Amino acid sequence: MTTSDSDASRTGIFVGDDPFALAQRWLTEAEASEPNDPNAIALSTVDSDGLPNVRMVLLKEIEQFGDGTGAFVFYTNYRSAKAREIEAAGKAAFVMHWKSLRRQIRVRGLVAREDGPQADAYYASRSLQSRLGAWASQQSQPLASRGALMADVAKMSLRHGTNPPRPPYWGGFRITPVEIEFWADGAFRLHDRFRFTRLNDAEPWVVSRLNP
Repeated sequence: MTTSDSDASRTGIFVGDDPFALAQRWLTEAEASEPNDPNAIALSTVDSDGLPNVRMVLLKEIEQFGDGTGAFVFYTNYRSAKAREIEAAGKAAFVMHWKSLRRQIRVRGLVAREDGPQADAYYASRSLQSRLGAWASQQSQPLASRGALMADVAKMSLRHGTNPPRPPYWGGFRITPVEIEFWADGAFRLHDRFRFTRLNDAEPWVVSRLNP
């Protein structure tokens, strides 16, 4: 399948591209126009009853390995509701939408932890208060008051000082997609949609244009 020159110039979608490179290109363009958190994604999981949950998190890396493989990485508390749901199902989905560019990316895939040196390096890059907050927050659990939370942060500051290690219950998740869809706004709601699909990393991407 191919796209016409007019398709490419309007949407920036070039079928045959590495979809991870295309996602990174769109994110880079969004960083120049979106006023807040251009890397925000709406992450969807399901609980043990199959009831969906969705929340905003920050995508921290789009991995590209040069052979058509790659992944999307974000970080969280492993005791949080989203982490528990991800680990129970092993799957997740997200959408990344940029209002000013009138574009979005939808991803569905398999999820695994990233809790090694890469997670250590990202944790160390965060501000000190954010690192202490990761120790103090019992994410998704009831909280008596904001004052109680700040008191826990102060306790962690005394315990860990100015160079706290990464908590054992805090780290990353890597979403390896089986489906990536690129959407670009079109006149009269005749949008451009291209879906990349494959069953596993060993297979080539199959690309389809979808009706708007």
